[in-house]
Amino acid sequence: MSVETIKWVKGAARIIDQTKLPHKFEYIYCRDVKTMWQAIKRLSVRGAPAIGVAAAFGVVLGVQKFKGRDKTRFLKLFNATCEFLGTSRPTAVDLFNRLSEMRAVVDLNPQAGVPALKKALQLRAMSIFQADRRVCRQMGGHGVKLIKNGMRCLTICNAGALATVDYGTAQGVFYAARAKGKKFSVYACETRPLLQGARLTCWELMAQKIDTTLICDNMAASLMASSKVDIIFTGADRIASNGDAANKIGTYMLAVLARHHGIPFYVVAPGSSFDLKIKSGRQIPIEERKSDEVTCFAGVSTAPRGVKVYNPAFDVTPAKLITGIVTEYGIIRPPYAKNIHARFANR
Repeated sequence: MSVETIKWVKGAARIIDQTKLPHKFEYIYCRDVKTMWQAIKRLSVRGAPAIGVAAAFGVVLGVQKFKGRDKTRFLKLFNATCEFLGTSRPTAVDLFNRLSEMRAVVDLNPQAGVPALKKALQLRAMSIFQADRRVCRQMGGHGVKLIKNGMRCLTICNAGALATVDYGTAQGVFYAARAKGKKFSVYACETRPLLQGARLTCWELMAQKIDTTLICDNMAASLMASSKVDIIFTGADRIASNGDAANKIGTYMLAVLARHHGIPFYVVAPGSSFDLKIKSGRQIPIEERKSDEVTCFAGVSTAPRGVKVYNPAFDVTPAKLITGIVTEYGIIRPPYAKNIHARFANR
């Protein structure tokens, strides 16, 4: 999938404004950290891996205009920039893991001056960008083995090129399968309330001429009961050390339905989405977003004024409902606590 979701261009981070898709294709040029923070917060750039890259670029934007060689002042600005970016969205651990990588550049170079640190930070951000491209293709290479000719796949939200630098996690499996000439079809859940499945996933898959059918979220159970789904692939914004996985709201529902109907349920996520510091999904912070995302549609009110709204952006799928987790290292299977630790023990 040749969509450059985020790219460094002439001193700015160029991102696709995903709030405008599928009707308009527009770029936002982030030339300062505040613009990047706003882009992450309002979902102009979204998807855990893409948010991580955006955060790394955001650090570069925050320090690139610093004048002089006063390292104390520079470090104050650098730390404030990292803290500020960390407030944009709480659930996707890629954001915090990538900020930690940027902090490590400074921590591991205590003798470096300001010019050297600025250069090193930009190099690290570009390394993170390039790594995402490589990792997504590695995940696709492992996940493609799960797709057989004639399979009918189901996915939710958007875990494609728009959620990464340019290829995707769960949808990257579909792109890898198409590249190998496999014949399959995809059902895409619309993914209320912001319709990332309808707006973004369908736009991507149709552009690649993949057989795509859009369904409302509440049609998934009927679809499975009719034996029209063979396998499910989703992304993840954070995975606990026991395998519990947070993803877009509605994913847990699909996992429960999949277990009831005997359908394999796979999570596709890079190593950067694992949070080994937490024991279970109960410790994953769940972002709650504004009520008007639920009470309005395309700017038009659809609910009585003043109604109370519960709008969590994510839910957590227990590890016991996950058939396997596709990573750049291969497919991790139960028991997750043991196998995740073995895979990432030296990280």
